[in-house]
Amino acid sequence: MKQTFLFIFIFFVSIQHNFSQKLVLSDQSEISIITAGPGDVLYEAFGHSAIRVKDPTLNLDIIFNYGLFDFNQPNFYVNFVKGRLLYRLEKQSFRRFITSYDYQQRWVKNQILNLSLVDRVKIFEYLNENSLPENAEYLYDPYFNNCATKLRDIAKEILGNKIQFPSSFSDENFTLRQLMNQELPWNTWGSFGINLALGNTLDKEIIADNYMYLPDYVHKAFQNATITKNKITTPLVFVESQLLRYPEKQIKIQWYNPFFVFSLLLLLTIVVTFRDQKRNIRSKWLDFTLFFVTGVLGIIICFLWFFTDHYTAPNNFNLLWAFVLNFFVAFTLLKNIIPSWISNYLLFYLILLVGVIVTSFIGLQQFSNAVFPIIAMLFLRTFYIYRLLTFKK
Repeated sequence: MKQTFLFIFIFFVSIQHNFSQKLVLSDQSEISIITAGPGDVLYEAFGHSAIRVKDPTLNLDIIFNYGLFDFNQPNFYVNFVKGRLLYRLEKQSFRRFITSYDYQQRWVKNQILNLSLVDRVKIFEYLNENSLPENAEYLYDPYFNNCATKLRDIAKEILGNKIQFPSSFSDENFTLRQLMNQELPWNTWGSFGINLALGNTLDKEIIADNYMYLPDYVHKAFQNATITKNKITTPLVFVESQLLRYPEKQIKIQWYNPFFVFSLLLLLTIVVTFRDQKRNIRSKWLDFTLFFVTGVLGIIICFLWFFTDHYTAPNNFNLLWAFVLNFFVAFTLLKNIIPSWISNYLLFYLILLVGVIVTSFIGLQQFSNAVFPIIAMLFLRTFYIYRLLTFKK
């Protein structure tokens, strides 16, 4: 009896599955670009993009969402650090989707695309195929392969030369980092950490397509795109509407923000150094802490650069101040008797610190503003130790 029941259950599930894969959209169907505003946490700070397929004739209203990941997937955190994080495409009820964003009080916009039925069917079939379990996962990259860039790529793959996205969004030529910093307040720990971890790939010239790693620019791109049908060019977006109206959210700047914390530490360093100078001594605990911490940060930056798949991690000039060798020098600075070669190392490190300012000035890499109190702290203390050791000679 149990076996018969199980057989019948599997039979009907398979029929339902096959039927859902063979749905053919009607003339009443719509393909929409959905753009959602930012949320309250870091990974929601840039908003979200998805594709909506609606067909009243079939009683169909679903979202194809490329923005899902699972904290419980095997080796999630290891894969995240190594740049091998898997996201997936999932088909969801639109009602469930919009209810979630309403609960979070995030605005949502809907852009119905001006597509022929043939093109709508092609996009629907493409999305259905890619939402199958064996196809749903993809290797995520926050700048080049995410929920927003997927929509751009799908439109280009399915519609080809029939669509034309805008060739520019602004008179100014923004970099990937500048675009990111517009969305994420600079004086937050999230912004500081991202700018610390990623290299000058983010500071190179980009084209309009690269702007579309951000949902806001996907929205603008489709809003200003055109499509050619039967030799007639018309706007790609047929109708645009606001489904949820809420104020734009931003991550709040806390009182313990990076600039405040590092400025406070700079003040402490100035006070301790002034006291040391009056007594002609050296506070070894301060020197060890500064060099040890910057050395550890340097090791992390090197790991991200050379031993992960993060495309934007290489060529990171934060390594000039977060210098790997500081980790080893820190233990030498704990000693009462300092080797003579330390003076040469400190002079070299002072040159590296000046290099940070030069690198920033010529635009080779843009640093977080919160880094500069750290640079001042390191320069002051390194110069003091160098002068103290040189004077003792």
